[in-house]
Amino acid sequence: MDNQLVLLLPFVILEFVLAITALIHVIRHPNYKFGNRFIWILVVLFIQIIGPIFYFIFGRGEE
Repeated sequence: MDNQLVLLLPFVILEFVLAITALIHVIRHPNYKFGNRFIWILVVLFIQIIGPIFYFIFGRGEE
């Protein structure tokens, strides 16, 4: 059981860091390629690791 936790811990930390970073970016920046702020907040929070990655690839607009 401890081995499984040790293997999963880096993925949990990665998910948390990605989600927080994407959420901060969504809140601070008003321009998006697709959708609006509310949609991207939902995507980032509820679609685990893939949601923040989708935001950084498809959603982030011009700085």
